[in-house]
Amino acid sequence: MNAMFKEMLNGLKNTAMKKMRQTMVIVLIMLGATVIGWVKGNEAKQKWVYKRKTSFDEKRQLAKKRMAARQGQVQLDDIEWASYHNN
Repeated sequence: MNAMFKEMLNGLKNTAMKKMRQTMVIVLIMLGATVIGWVKGNEAKQKWVYKRKTSFDEKRQLAKKRMAARQGQVQLDDIEWASYHNN
């Protein structure tokens, strides 16, 4: 029972740390964007934020897909996914 509780607690800590790290990355992106906005202007700021957020989101999606593949789930491509949700 005690080992199961420790395992569950470690899982919660890991989840909380991942969430905190993701939040910090977003905050750092926005701080960097503010500095770029001061130096280069608003258009350059928006372009920089879009590039960074897109990269961050792509990495997160790939990680989710890898985790699902490890758990034995069937991977669907974008066309299969869209047709599945349209029916």
